[in-house]
Amino acid sequence: MSDLPDRISLREVGPRDGLQNEDPVPTDAKVALIDRLSATGVERIEAVSFVHPRAIPQMADADEVSRRFRRAAGVRYSALVPNSRGAARALDAGFTELEAVVSASDTHNRKNLNRGTEESLDDIAVIIDAAHRAGATCQVIVSTAWGCPYEGDVPVRRVVGVASRAVADGADSVSFGDTTGMATPSRVRALVGEFRSWHPETALNLHFHNTRGTGLANVLTALELGVADFDASVGGLGGCPYAPGATGNIATEELVYMVEDMGVATGVDLEAMIEAAADAERIVGRTLPSQVLRAGPRTRTIAP
Repeated sequence: MSDLPDRISLREVGPRDGLQNEDPVPTDAKVALIDRLSATGVERIEAVSFVHPRAIPQMADADEVSRRFRRAAGVRYSALVPNSRGAARALDAGFTELEAVVSASDTHNRKNLNRGTEESLDDIAVIIDAAHRAGATCQVIVSTAWGCPYEGDVPVRRVVGVASRAVADGADSVSFGDTTGMATPSRVRALVGEFRSWHPETALNLHFHNTRGTGLANVLTALELGVADFDASVGGLGGCPYAPGATGNIATEELVYMVEDMGVATGVDLEAMIEAAADAERIVGRTLPSQVLRAGPRTRTIAP
């Protein structure tokens, strides 16, 4: 394991990607969860999405949440924006890190954003320019990177082509999203390898779901390829409203537990993250899929 990164960067996406797939929760609860996560040592939190409330009613209070959560020192907060209108709202709310999203699958993009992939890429070029003029950064997330629930497999060249257009338009970084949980280690190796061959200097983030139980295996493969930036969701919250059955991001506490045990630092206090996962479970009122939330780390012993 000596070739693994010494440290990885984690972006906690539970408050946005996680809660948008649940029944709407009160604003107070969202704010409290963000504040709780801000105290775990995680350095980046995806706080909200500035999407039309008719499309994702769970994010209808994004402006209020943005005003109310405490911006902790040392934590960077980002907002997902589906279009240039959402980007303008995010910038007005004070966010300096934007995430613009486009699907590699044209069918999923139409379901998710009501337009084709090329139309979204045209708008993303406008978003990137607006972000840079405001002194902000813009990451472009390419979703359905390992498959689409409507089209099936998405060719690697197609995914890399979409990402390449974003890079050419000035994206500060790229993220590949496993929207449907279709990634496996061999597919991760193929896509990351192809992207790196075309864009070796572009910062890369990976966002895996555990829908089919391969989430952490995919992380390990990516680590072996030198990837050091991942998304995860507290308790395993999340999914995609426009990808049937695609529930379950990898759980932040499970990712932290695994990589820290392999000697890869995260900066996250595991016990604090487990407590935040318990809070998240209470907020949504259902059992979350995280096994580390249930069992705790292996170092937690039981008195005989």
